Amino acid sequence: MEIILYIAIFIIGTLFGSFFTLAIYRIPLKQDITHKRSYCPNCNHKLVFLDLIPVLSYIFLGGKCRYCKQKIRPRYLLLEIFSGLLFLLFAMSLKINIFNLEINKLVYLIFGILYISTLFIIGGIEKETHKISNSVLFFGLVTQLIYIIYLYIVKINVYKYVIYLFLILLLVVTNTIILKKRGEQNYTLQILILCLYLAIGTKEETVIISIILTLLLVAIKEMIINKNDNKNEIIEQDQNKNMPIGFYLCFTNIVVLILGNMV
Repeated sequence: MEIILYIAIFIIGTLFGSFFTLAIYRIPLKQDITHKRSYCPNCNHKLVFLDLIPVLSYIFLGGKCRYCKQKIRPRYLLLEIFSGLLFLLFAMSLKINIFNLEINKLVYLIFGILYISTLFIIGGIEKETHKISNSVLFFGLVTQLIYIIYLYIVKINVYKYVIYLFLILLLVVTNTIILKKRGEQNYTLQILILCLYLAIGTKEETVIISIILTLLLVAIKEMIINKNDNKNEIIEQDQNKNMPIGFYLCFTNIVVLILGNMV
């Protein structure tokens, strides 16, 4: 029965992964992600159910669009599989027993999946656009607020979460003021807001480890760039400027969260 449960969670993860690819593509373009049907970005043909089965559709179609025969980027397949594996590992890290299901653990599983989904989309968009999506972050904060209310109802101390929410509100107001004056949001403030969001979703030590790992990844990437003799100095500076710190933070936080649960 547990194997069946984990298989179901993996399949759900791949379904979420398929949605992630859609959201990461459409949200920066300010397109609808809930009501508008999926379509091929090359020929704009609307996709049917058989075109949208995670993993299987890509394999059976040979990695090509059914209608225009344009190749589909392999990253869509990889993202669906990776999402399924992450959901599976997260569920396994909680050691869920289907015959003795604890309500608190089940609620944590649901909100944990929503938390991971939020980071998935934020990280994906940040990697592509070098911007933290405020709309996705707002969705994540709303789900966390609901979870905090649940914790309060079951009489778990939530004061630190309230403090984090207040700090986030303060930074959001500051970021909004900067946006009005300069016409663009402050990336540093966005990263700070993201870190506070991570602190609400996970333990403080998890966030600290995530930040340390992010700094290591950034340092490694800079070393690789500096060793590339084929890149001129201007290109190097441009790449350093566009370092996807938010993407690294989201990725490392998910990994540390799952490993922490397993330990």
